[in-house]
Amino acid sequence: MQLDFFPSKSLTLYLGKLFIARILAVLIMLVLVLMMLDLLSKSGDILAVEGNGQGELLTYASLRIPQLVQRFVPYSVLLATIITLVTLNQNSEVIAMKAAGLSAHQVLAPLLLTAGLVSAVNFAFNERVVTRATATLKAWEGAEYGAVPQESNVRSNVYLTDGEGILTATSITGAGDQLRMTGVTWYERGQGGMIRQQLRAERATFVNPGWQLENATRFDVRSADTTTVERVVVGKQLTPAQIELEAVDPDAQGFFELSDSIAAYEAAGRRTGELRAKWWHKLSGPLSAFLMPLLGAVAAFGLARSGQLFLRAIIGMALGFAYFVVDNAALAMGSFGGYPPFLAAWAPFFLFLLVGETVLIRTEE
Repeated sequence: MQLDFFPSKSLTLYLGKLFIARILAVLIMLVLVLMMLDLLSKSGDILAVEGNGQGELLTYASLRIPQLVQRFVPYSVLLATIITLVTLNQNSEVIAMKAAGLSAHQVLAPLLLTAGLVSAVNFAFNERVVTRATATLKAWEGAEYGAVPQESNVRSNVYLTDGEGILTATSITGAGDQLRMTGVTWYERGQGGMIRQQLRAERATFVNPGWQLENATRFDVRSADTTTVERVVVGKQLTPAQIELEAVDPDAQGFFELSDSIAAYEAAGRRTGELRAKWWHKLSGPLSAFLMPLLGAVAAFGLARSGQLFLRAIIGMALGFAYFVVDNAALAMGSFGGYPPFLAAWAPFFLFLLVGETVLIRTEE
């Protein structure tokens, strides 16, 4: 048995190229299928807006595809692992490599290296592309597929409380005293939390203190009367700094930007468990692609003619998909405070790392 972790340079390049080609093929297939299904469900809402057409459908696709790519890269690595290893097993290439003195870990080393590079690229892609596309898409959805917001710091579907009052906005743009709200609704509550009146306006601006609604429609719950108010100030205790904290969306912020948001939350004495779990998952999520060759490795070994190759492929696929189920469940528990943030993000990764290593060592080493 060789002492080097990697096999020869030629074999490493051969397996790496074979693996990356299958990853790209599976990823493109998944993204195209899912994008078509997504367009079928969303095209009616997009085209319902006057003036929208093919260009807006392409815009939606350009914003949605980065999300699909980032989400399904680990799935693609898992399926590509199964396909690659089953093919190598059927062609007796795995038997030839083991006959040459390579261990199971050495056979998998080029795949693990490739998956690690994919994880790094996926992290960078999420930081530079996915977060911006997510922020723009959420703001566009908040505007019900109207004009695409041009600002880079758009936040959508914001819910704020000011004592007994509630202020909601479909989108917020700008920063500091230049914050602007659109699609604004103010609910004024009385004793017992019952809503007494509702104010709706197209926009609101900060007037220090409070937020000024222009040409607002007032609905009085008791009298059921509707009137128009030219100007009215609400939410006098809501400052731009408070709103910027409330409007933090971890999916629309990069790793380092989210770090600053968490620090601001902690300085304000706010709960940061959900944000910190998402912050850790920005590392563990892309790194899950590195885990997939290990979980799918069971498909590489065993004689193809034994009739158990299909069963081994199913076991490898089941291990991989079990990881995604446990990972999503742990992240949800972390968001609700059931698990510590670090444990919620990293426990599934290390658990299945141990499971994969145990299966590989007990069966092949």
